Amino acid sequence: MGRELEMTKLACKALEEKKGKDIQVIDIHEVSVIADYFVIASATNPNQLQAMVDGVEEELGKAGFTPKQIEGSKNSSWVLMDYEDMIVHVFDEENRLFYDLERIWRDGKIVKPEEL
Repeated sequence: MGRELEMTKLACKALEEKKGKDIQVIDIHEVSVIADYFVIASATNPNQLQAMVDGVEEELGKAGFTPKQIEGSKNSSWVLMDYEDMIVHVFDEENRLFYDLERIWRDGKIVKPEEL
């Protein structure tokens, strides 16, 4: 299993454990050089959003992966976690609909987390 796939699986697991909603994985390796995978999930409130971000950081950290950069703060409605080969986007529900990354990246391939 490649590094990017392992990170993606771990991120999905962490998001599921924190009750993330509508977790989506988009394989973008054929359409972009910025990453191989996007993982997108929704939170129902700011506390859950922060718990999801913390969960991903902890799960990936235990496996030896550290983020290159994290954009967004405790009060953000969208947090982006850049692990170079894999990027995690955690949104509140309203902003996920507004930014609609699934539509923007529709040239990528949607992969169900359980298919990883």
